[in-house]
Amino acid sequence: MPSLTAKQINGHTYYYARYCQRVDGRPKIVRQIYLGKIETLVASAEQAHIPPQPLETQVASCGDIAALWDIAQRLDLVPLLDSLFPKRHQGLSCGHYLLLAAINRAVAPTSKVHLADWYRHTILTRLLPADPALLSSQNFWNHMDLIAADQILEFERQMTQRLIERFQLDLRALVYDGTNFFSYINTRTPSQLPQRGHNKQKRSDLRQVNLGLLVSTDFHIPLFHRVYAGNIHDSVEFRSITEDLAAHYRDLAQSCDHITLIFDKGNNSAEAFQTLTETPFHFVGSLVPTQHSDLLAVPRRRFRALTTPQLEEVEVYRTQKKVFGGTRTVLVTFNQNLFDGQLQGLTISLNKARRKLRDLQQQLKRWREGKVKGKAPALEPVRKQVQAICSGQFVKLILKAEVGAVGKGLELTYSTDQAALDRLCRVQLGKTILFTDNADWSDEDIVCAYRSQHHIENAFRQMKNPHFLGWSPMFHWTDSKIQVHAFYCVLALLLTSLLQRELARQGEPLSVNRILEELGGIQETLVVYPRRQGQRKHSTATCLTAMSPLQSRLFSLLDLKRYEPSSR
Repeated sequence: MPSLTAKQINGHTYYYARYCQRVDGRPKIVRQIYLGKIETLVASAEQAHIPPQPLETQVASCGDIAALWDIAQRLDLVPLLDSLFPKRHQGLSCGHYLLLAAINRAVAPTSKVHLADWYRHTILTRLLPADPALLSSQNFWNHMDLIAADQILEFERQMTQRLIERFQLDLRALVYDGTNFFSYINTRTPSQLPQRGHNKQKRSDLRQVNLGLLVSTDFHIPLFHRVYAGNIHDSVEFRSITEDLAAHYRDLAQSCDHITLIFDKGNNSAEAFQTLTETPFHFVGSLVPTQHSDLLAVPRRRFRALTTPQLEEVEVYRTQKKVFGGTRTVLVTFNQNLFDGQLQGLTISLNKARRKLRDLQQQLKRWREGKVKGKAPALEPVRKQVQAICSGQFVKLILKAEVGAVGKGLELTYSTDQAALDRLCRVQLGKTILFTDNADWSDEDIVCAYRSQHHIENAFRQMKNPHFLGWSPMFHWTDSKIQVHAFYCVLALLLTSLLQRELARQGEPLSVNRILEELGGIQETLVVYPRRQGQRKHSTATCLTAMSPLQSRLFSLLDLKRYEPSSR
């Protein structure tokens, strides 16, 4: 214990704290600390009861970063990436660059130019210390340009096996589909992947990139992806993709001896089914209704109502039919909810088309009456305009419009074919035609399997979200960079889907957006205090922001306390 000792120097009293120990049996002063005059001691005592005023605070993203980082650690993601992708002498490893890009894409999509700025405001500075200069776009792409498509394919094969072993991922049903993402790549840019085609976001005026994706029905975990040119139809690409899928999953038959591939009618082709017959896959797909009028003509009285609670609104007619070179089990389904939705959509489309036709009709009338000056409209352009107005699904079957010459002008007449509308409602609306080679499956099993396509729809919806997991904006113009961009976007989907799955299994079934939003609100705050007398550095304290009850639950369920900061 120290003792307080006073010394008189030049008429002033100074105080010291002395530490004594026995040395060779005698007391000896081993340490002495100068405390100052009595006024200094009193001031220090009074100051001790006054909290210090912070000099500044620094806030870093914590909860969402820690959760995704933890998933990556459980996957040993970085070591696997590093084992497959080469490393340059300078900078971080490919695995670390890809992990940073994937986490960034998941929580705050930005360009690689701004990656370092984002990094500086996250707890990744603690989890993955790095000189921000190493996170420049040049350093990033110096590594990424070395990645080849066959290496990505091998990564997905090994990762799938890892997901089975470590997360017990269910592979009995897998969903495949394609989508596209428009870009602002200039037409003159010599890239092969960005091409004009039918854009699912109605931006056919722009070049686009297509993405084929295979996900599990177990929380839409991505297992395989393919980037292909924007002008290639999904069904054409599916032919070659089935070959890769066959090679990709032939060895997985040891872990799951019955794998069913689920896909939509846009991927149908005879060539694809020929390949499927040579794979371990079974399948559930759908057919284009208009190509099977005999099935649509089956009267509703021959349909059977399903009794499963989630399928109470569904009626089915089951039969056998030769489809794509083989006899398949075929299910014609009628869904009242689907019927109501399609009829509502059709009504809106018809009313919109009628308004446009009426406006055009009035315009042509004003021309005939000489109320409009200028060159009169020609017959053929007007016919093309009418054709465009009536081009919507089913609209051209119901609205009958004709343009003819009347005097010195043109006249438009149109009518609604009520018989065609009634037949459409009776025969086609509300119906879907499913087919499968799982002949032993029940009607309920087939319908539920096909409905599981919502998993890949959810995945695509996430990737088109501008706030979380966004594919866009894509700031890359070369094919190799676009391939890598797609890869870390899929990695981001992998991490977030596993995170969602983990929380759902622990009783918190939340959307990915809600999870990332709540976890993103948990931030790390560093408080910096002014230096006190005798201090060489600023003192600091680190803590987390106050959490809501839901944030606290998520923080606890994910055991993120391991990443909680300590005071420094």
